[in-house]
Amino acid sequence: MDGELLTWIFLIGGIVLMLLETVLPGGVALLLGLTGLGVGALRWLGFLEDPFTAILVWLLTSTTLTIAIRPFINKYFKGETSFKLADEDYEAMDKIVEVTEPINDLNNEGRIRFQGITWQARSLDGEIPAGTQVRIKYRDNTTWIVEPVDYIDSSKNQLKESNKN
Repeated sequence: MDGELLTWIFLIGGIVLMLLETVLPGGVALLLGLTGLGVGALRWLGFLEDPFTAILVWLLTSTTLTIAIRPFINKYFKGETSFKLADEDYEAMDKIVEVTEPINDLNNEGRIRFQGITWQARSLDGEIPAGTQVRIKYRDNTTWIVEPVDYIDSSKNQLKESNKN
């Protein structure tokens, strides 16, 4: 391989790696691209004529910069992050759903529609007919424990009225 071709490989490769950083952010491709441009510039100026030495300088400087500078890049240029609870039960708490099959407090034969699927359900006390709106309280194994929405609303209203008196 002639020397000028290797110089162009370093220069073009460095630019391609730096452009790749915009698609796959993380700092590594940027550092590899910068060192590639640096080695290409040194070869262009005639300082690194031996191909083996040029490749060795690129490998060593890339490794050193990645180990030394990448933690600072990650600290000051954070990527986009999101947080979501992995506990589906927590997200389901206090959701209002509809009863599809009558629910009672004795067995798990009743059903509710939650997230487009019907689930086994049991009430905290008494029977709840189909078509009633209920609030999910918690889950017992694969059965949702629910209570009627109107029961909750009426107890809140009674509490408010008792506080007024």
